[in-house]
Amino acid sequence: MANPRIIAIANQKGGVGKTTTAINLAAGLVENGARVLLMDLDPQGNSSTGLGVSPADRALTSYDVLTNDANVTEAMQATAVDGLFVCPANADLASADIDLVANEKRSFLLHSAFHGADISALNLDFILIDCPPSLSLLTINAFVACQSVLVPLQAEFFALEGLSQLMVTIREVRQTANPTLRIEGVVLTMTDARNRLSQQVEADVRETLGDLVFTTVIPRNVRLSEAPSFAQSVLTYDSQSKGAEAYRALVTEVLARHPLTR
Repeated sequence: MANPRIIAIANQKGGVGKTTTAINLAAGLVENGARVLLMDLDPQGNSSTGLGVSPADRALTSYDVLTNDANVTEAMQATAVDGLFVCPANADLASADIDLVANEKRSFLLHSAFHGADISALNLDFILIDCPPSLSLLTINAFVACQSVLVPLQAEFFALEGLSQLMVTIREVRQTANPTLRIEGVVLTMTDARNRLSQQVEADVRETLGDLVFTTVIPRNVRLSEAPSFAQSVLTYDSQSKGAEAYRALVTEVLARHPLTR
């Protein structure tokens, strides 16, 4: 049985659509027949909330997985979408950098968790990791554990600022701990086709990063903002919306690179 494709969704800048991308990419992959686990590594736990896991129902979380108090199958929960699972997060993760600093293998904790025997039994096609908005130990764990990093990039004036540090971190992890790590791609989010600034930012990003940038762009869409408050992906909340169409297009691009074998 093939191992699942592990993709970290990361940007140290907050508010760029990272969690929105994690939830809707996961839901879109499931819509195409994949079995997907979304690992929530953000102490805010927004991916967990957005998939219907209330704070009261998070007895075991990704923090317990990192501290080896639980394995992935014990901490994960099924969602309302058949084939989509989430390993929830809570505020305990905020202290992970301090709590785990004495562990000699602190950068490999998630990698070890994903290579346990229990993972194979899940028959997953993809594991998506929703990283925190920082280049912390949690993000390093994700980069060591994954095969590639997908970067949501907001179409705004400072879009490319800060991206260089993320690239440096990915390169350092590749040189020291995960030589096969690569950039899955950059997806432009919160774009507005009517806005000249959005158009200019997109042109600059494509000129600078070339083929690293996905063809698909994610528009500003009120349905994308509303869906998490109903604990749904936009694909379920409003299947015909511009946001749903955009994420389906992104899923098509991802599956073109990593076809399902089932």
